[in-house]
Amino acid sequence: MNTIKATTSPEWLPLYEALASEVRLKMIDLLAVQPMNNKDLAARLNISGAIVTSHIRKLQAAGIVESRMVRIQGGTHKMNTLSAEGVELLFPAKKTNARPFHEVSIPVGHYTRFEIHPTCGLATPEKMIGQFDEPRSFHDPQRMAAGILWFGRGFVEYTIPNYLLSSQNITEIEISMEIGSEAPGIAENWPSDIHFHLNDTFVGYWTSPGDSGNGRGIFSPDWWSSSINQYGFLKMLRIGEEGTFIDGEPISAVTLNDLKVDRNSWKLRFSVEETAKNVGGFTLYGAGFGNYNQDIVFRTYYE
Repeated sequence: MNTIKATTSPEWLPLYEALASEVRLKMIDLLAVQPMNNKDLAARLNISGAIVTSHIRKLQAAGIVESRMVRIQGGTHKMNTLSAEGVELLFPAKKTNARPFHEVSIPVGHYTRFEIHPTCGLATPEKMIGQFDEPRSFHDPQRMAAGILWFGRGFVEYTIPNYLLSSQNITEIEISMEIGSEAPGIAENWPSDIHFHLNDTFVGYWTSPGDSGNGRGIFSPDWWSSSINQYGFLKMLRIGEEGTFIDGEPISAVTLNDLKVDRNSWKLRFSVEETAKNVGGFTLYGAGFGNYNQDIVFRTYYE
């Protein structure tokens, strides 16, 4: 017997239909032990012969069962046997035009500069760092282990190594992060204009709709209070040759050519400006918090 190698093509629908029945699956189990005729199958499954015949036809059409006449003790019997030893489902090969890139994952506590105003705080997956609404806590050495931080207005800035070689031409920058607003407590309707700067160039902003707390974050630690920041929005910031985009939507005309490229590093800043229309604070979720269990992921594509 051979293994049936099926695909997602519609021609295999009879096979998937044949397997989508508890009765037919029990028939396969019985026939895996020994060949059986319809009468024996009906008795074992406690169903009528007509129903057995209907099920056997579906299994035959799928290529799982075959029936043939066999001489047994002087009589001729139509016996059902398995015609395949298994089924293997082959998904289509993923078609990708893989582009080379350098990737760096930056823990949220590894900022190099900040200027923040309450409400504010930061925590590791195990405990709070310092005190609530105390900006001095952002200087605490334990911040390097932080998995979440938040502030009412101000900025945090990260220095990220630039691994591009002189022979590699950058084609796109991609930054992924889970972010949201910062309300006192939680508030679904709490808009905040979150600004993005790269190498001291303002590349655009995104308005977060609120500080989410409708249910706990998937990765929120057990000790984390349900009355404060639970999860944000996974956003993808892309800067390319045609402009700057958030989740595919344009937010500015800034291109790669507008950036001041430092051979050794990138400077990434998240800020909530005092002069913004919506000053609703900023929350940055890293590994161990929120819904995505990731830190800031910074990719540079090149050719």
